[in-house]
Amino acid sequence: MVRASQATTFSASAYFDDRGPHGTAQPITERVHPHSRPIVSYFFPKGVGEFHYGERHPMKPHRLTLTNALVMGYGLDKQVHHIYNPRPATQVELEMYHDHDYVEFLSRVTPNNQNEMRHLIDTFNCVEDCPIFAEMYDFCRMYAGASLAGARKLCSGTCDTAINWSGGLHHAKRGEASGFCYVNDIVLAILELLRYHPRVLYIDIDIHHGDGVELAFYHSNRVMTVSFHKYTGEFFPGTGKVDDNGANLGKHFCLNVPLQDGIDDEMYLTVFKTVIEDTVTAFRPTAIVLQCGADSLGCDRLGAFNLSIAAHGECVNFVRKFNVPLLVLGGGGYTIKNVSRCWTYETAVLVGAEIPDELPATVYDPFFRDSQWKLHPPLTGRVENQNTPASLQKITISIRNKLRYLQGAPSVAMQEIPPDLEGLLADEDKNQEERDEERGTGFAGESRSDRCISRHEYFEGDNDVDQDDCPPLSGPKRHSISSSARKPRTKRTRGRGRGRASGGNGREDGEEIDEPGGPSSTKPGKTRGRIRSRAKPRGRIAERDKDVEDMDAEVGGEPESGFEPATPVDVDIDV
Repeated sequence: MVRASQATTFSASAYFDDRGPHGTAQPITERVHPHSRPIVSYFFPKGVGEFHYGERHPMKPHRLTLTNALVMGYGLDKQVHHIYNPRPATQVELEMYHDHDYVEFLSRVTPNNQNEMRHLIDTFNCVEDCPIFAEMYDFCRMYAGASLAGARKLCSGTCDTAINWSGGLHHAKRGEASGFCYVNDIVLAILELLRYHPRVLYIDIDIHHGDGVELAFYHSNRVMTVSFHKYTGEFFPGTGKVDDNGANLGKHFCLNVPLQDGIDDEMYLTVFKTVIEDTVTAFRPTAIVLQCGADSLGCDRLGAFNLSIAAHGECVNFVRKFNVPLLVLGGGGYTIKNVSRCWTYETAVLVGAEIPDELPATVYDPFFRDSQWKLHPPLTGRVENQNTPASLQKITISIRNKLRYLQGAPSVAMQEIPPDLEGLLADEDKNQEERDEERGTGFAGESRSDRCISRHEYFEGDNDVDQDDCPPLSGPKRHSISSSARKPRTKRTRGRGRGRASGGNGREDGEEIDEPGGPSSTKPGKTRGRIRSRAKPRGRIAERDKDVEDMDAEVGGEPESGFEPATPVDVDIDV
C-alpha cells in the first residue's frame, strides 16, 4: 500500500518545471571561429561540484555544478575555444607554496581518523570554518590543478583568458587553513605566471579581504594586490586597512579599498574603475588574476553589499578590456542560485556573447523558481548604504598617493625565478655531458676536458687548448719542464716537451735539457723554435710531426747513473 505522501515520487515529477508565461532561453548554436581573438579557455574539473562541506556549512561546492549547467544550457560552450577537464595538482605542486607538513596532513586526515589527529587539526586550524569532510584532499587538488592549468595556458600563449570558477580560495595560508579555504590556488597560479610574466596584478572583488594572497606577496614588488572588501575591524578576516601597504621590496605594492555595508552599483563601479585604471597605468602588469567572489552581491547569505549581477559583471568586463592575459577565478558566494547566475553571466561577458534574461531549461530549474527563472533578479536595496562620496574620495586619493611612490613600473629583471610547479630536475647533480644531452644528442661528448699543452703558445680565448693553469703531464721516470728547466744544464735528460729546438738542432718528442756546466748548454736568451701540439698541426711541422711521433719513448737511464742517452735526431725547424 502506498501512502498519500508517497503518491508523487521524484521519478514521477516533471523533468523540467512548467514555466507557464515565462520564457526559456534557447542555447547558442553558432560556434566561435577557431582563429578569433581573444582565445578563451574554460576549465571545469569533472566532479568538483560533488563534494560536501557539511549540512549546515555555508560553502556549497554544488554551486559549481549549477554554474556549469547554466553555461552549457546557454550554449556558451560553443563560444569558448577550449574546454578542459584538468588533472589534479600533485603534492609536489602544492608544496611549491604550502608547507610539507601541512600538505601531508591534508592528504592523510579523514572524518574517520580525525579523532586520532586532533592535535594536528588544531595546529592547522581545520576547525569550525574549515571542517574535515570526505575526500577533502581530492577536492583541494582538483580546484588547484585547474588554476595551475589555466596559468600554464596563459604562459604558453595558447589562450588569452582562462576561466576556473572552482578556484579563487584566497584565505588559505602557507601552513594552515582559513575561511573555508585549504589550499591557496591563487598563490600557486601567480607563482606559475611569474615564471614567464615579470609583473602580475591581482584583483579581488570578494566581500572578504584577500588576506592569504596579500600575505604571500607582501614583500614582493612583482605582484601588486588590490582588494575591494568590507572592513570594520571585526568582519572576517579582520585585515585589509587602507594603511596596509606591503613591506621591504613590496612596499606600496599592496592596495586595499575598505568599504562599508550597503554600497550600491554606482559607487562601487566608480571607485573600482578609478583605482584599477590608475593601478594598471602605474604598474603596467603583463598578466592579471581576477578573483570574482560572488558574496559581494546583494542578498548573499554572508555578505552585506547591494551589488547587482550586472554591476559585478561590469567589473569583469572593465578588466577584460585592458587586453592583458587574464586568469578569472571564482571565490566566495553563499547564495548558490545567485552565484551560479553571476558566474554564468560573467562567462558570457568574457566570451563576448549576449544572452537573454530568461534562463535555459536545466535539471536544476527548481533552484530558480522563486525568481521566475530570470538571470538578473532584483538584489539591490536590501541593506542601508553606509558609504558616502566623501569617504570613497578619500580612499581614492590615498590610493593615488601610494601609486606615486612606484615611479613607473618596477624592473623586469628576473633575478629570482619562482620554482617550476611541474617539478624541478636536480640540475646541480648532472655532469656536463648530461647537460649537453638535454640540449640534444648531437652536442653530447663534443667538449674535451683534457687539453694538450705546449709551451710558448699564444692564448686564443676560452676555448684555446694551451692554458698555463693545467697540471703538467706526468709519466714514469719522466721530468716535467718547469721554469727551472730553462736554466743551463750540464746533463741531458728527456722531458715531455714536444717540438722545441735548442741551438741549431730541433728536438722532437724528447727535448734534451742541459744541466748547468755541460758542453752543450744553451744561452737563456737564445731564440727557440716551436711546434704546435698534435691537436693543432700546421704545414711542414705537421708532416714532420708524424715521422717523429714515436720518439717519445724513453731510451736513456736515470739521470744520476751517468748513462748517456742515444744521440737525438735533428729536425729542421723554421724559426
